[in-house]
Amino acid sequence: MMLYYTSLPSCLLLATFLFLFFSHGDSHFSTLQLQTPPPSTSPGWDFEVGFSGKSLVEGPFSAPIETSSVVLAAQRTRRKDPLDGFKRYTGGWNISERHYWASVGFTAVPLFAIAAIWFLGCGLCLLLICICHFCCQRQGYGYSRTAYVLSLIFLVLFSITTMIGCVVLYTGQKKFHDSSTSTLEYVVNQADMTVGQLRNASDYLAAAKQLGVDQVYLPANIQTDIDQIGGKLNSSANTLAQQTTENSDDIRDLLDSVRLALIIIAAIMLVLTFLGFLFSMFGMQLLVYILVITGWILVAGTLILCGTFLLLHNVAADTCIAMDEWVQNPTAHTALDEILPCVDSATAQETMLRSKEVTAQLVNLINEVITNVSNINFAANFVPMYFNQSGPLVPLLCNPFSPDLTDRACTAGEVNLNNATAVWGSYVCQVSPTGICTTTGRLTPTFYSQMITGVSLSNGLYNYAPVLVQLQDCTFVRETFSDIYRDHCPGLRRYGRWIYIGLVMVSTSVMLSLVFWVIYGRERRHRVYTKESMAESAQGTEGEKDIS
Repeated sequence: MMLYYTSLPSCLLLATFLFLFFSHGDSHFSTLQLQTPPPSTSPGWDFEVGFSGKSLVEGPFSAPIETSSVVLAAQRTRRKDPLDGFKRYTGGWNISERHYWASVGFTAVPLFAIAAIWFLGCGLCLLLICICHFCCQRQGYGYSRTAYVLSLIFLVLFSITTMIGCVVLYTGQKKFHDSSTSTLEYVVNQADMTVGQLRNASDYLAAAKQLGVDQVYLPANIQTDIDQIGGKLNSSANTLAQQTTENSDDIRDLLDSVRLALIIIAAIMLVLTFLGFLFSMFGMQLLVYILVITGWILVAGTLILCGTFLLLHNVAADTCIAMDEWVQNPTAHTALDEILPCVDSATAQETMLRSKEVTAQLVNLINEVITNVSNINFAANFVPMYFNQSGPLVPLLCNPFSPDLTDRACTAGEVNLNNATAVWGSYVCQVSPTGICTTTGRLTPTFYSQMITGVSLSNGLYNYAPVLVQLQDCTFVRETFSDIYRDHCPGLRRYGRWIYIGLVMVSTSVMLSLVFWVIYGRERRHRVYTKESMAESAQGTEGEKDIS
């Protein structure tokens, strides 16, 4: 597997989570692909890697293997592409394809258009109102009770709708923040676990290289290969750990910034609506007009934010579908292969083969010492092989692999990697200062210590080899994507939709509230003027009657 990292724009949270840790330019972990040595060479690990991104991959033991291509999220991404004459986009999910971004961006065009129309139209209306107010002669006021009542009803209705929208927006952003933080923590934990596995594997290899039992060591060519592998494992682990820390901090800052921005928007819109309603009720026209101008700009900005969030919501939903389809089609060539260049299964199995060879050679090294030193009763003058071996023969260590490196069952009298340490403990003798056994036994404490170290290393390599293969052939990534799709995608999509709905409700209701602030203020002013006119007219009529 190749672990990459990147920082995607804005709050494309899901895509950021997925490819922050699994896609980052030139990968260091890619160097862990094995290159099969010629059959004539001695066993060893020669690591070279690369992925052409083509649908033709080279198997180590066979002719080129052709793989089919799969378009990810093909049905969901069939949208109009403005860069291709508004034809339907058919390339599927592909974050490196500009036509994909154009088609998904086109879904937010209606909201951007509404924002532009609102900004220009409302601005023009405000300009005309100002011109008429200062330049035109005032006409007589007319008053309609129906218009007054309807404007009041709609003003109350849209004010309530704004409050509901703010509640939905606040609740949505809280749940979205919790869900996205949980997803981030899961990905970071997966990355940390991978770092630990890489470092453990490197430590086991380094220790295996230094292992010697009674001055018997691994062959020189394998020691050289272990040095190369260990260096690349450590480099990959260090790069992964460093970038995990840096990028996870960046994403947490981004999440906190998005949350703060949405909270501020909800609070400002709520306060704006309350003050606008209050000022309209008390006829404070100057303050109402100030709020109208403020709201005019805020509504335009909220509509643009709403469109942006819709775009990112669609990309995140596309990514979830693409992940699931990629997991379901492990052998197909997809757009994800350009980001996660997994090696073919044959090459991954070659990695397992080389790890089996080292494990088998470690077991053989230990058994060679047991057979040729511990289980032979040497004469006292046969130094350094003699240390007064006596007692029952030490059982051999079970080699988990046959000479052809297929799995092998232990035979009677062998001890396996899990219980060898306990069984061999009963064969340890007490020694004199010169290293000669003074009690019954065939293993000196020094031999025993070296042997259990070898068992521990063999067991570690035996257990970590499948892990390295899973990292190479992207099994680990597929499992991670599967978990994210199943456990995290539903929450991210659901609460992202809540935020989008909340933004739509808030921007629309505030937009209409601004209109009815003006209409209600006008009707209220006309109502007051009409009542005053009627009162003056009534007083004038009574005065004329008194004079007559």
